[in-house]
Amino acid sequence: MIEVYIDGASAGNPGPSGAGIYINYKDGNEDRFAIPLGELTNHEAEYMALIKALEICKEKNLTAVSFRTDSQLIDQAVEKRYVKKEKYQKLLEQALSYIDELDLFFLKWIPSNQNKNADELSRQAVRKN
Repeated sequence: MIEVYIDGASAGNPGPSGAGIYINYKDGNEDRFAIPLGELTNHEAEYMALIKALEICKEKNLTAVSFRTDSQLIDQAVEKRYVKKEKYQKLLEQALSYIDELDLFFLKWIPSNQNKNADELSRQAVRKN
């Protein structure tokens, strides 16, 4: 199954932000994306990394994916399909609308040291702002 690693970063809270997305196709191929996001909080950047990765999956017709994130906030929000803070509600709803279109979707929390590719890409994206 295709693995998609995501990370959001912000230099300041809020501050210049970026999304890092690393896709491992498990066949020797991979894609890397460093996407500048403008001025966001760190949590907003994490949600946008999820959304941007889901948009990329849709564009590439990837319908069975296993996501990895080091953000417990994202992991718990997607698992429960609920977020306490209203300012993240629209972001979660947008992500869930993409997720619901997929044939198979998994999301797994991983420690930061296992998310180095996406982390580096998110830092690159912050510098692009």
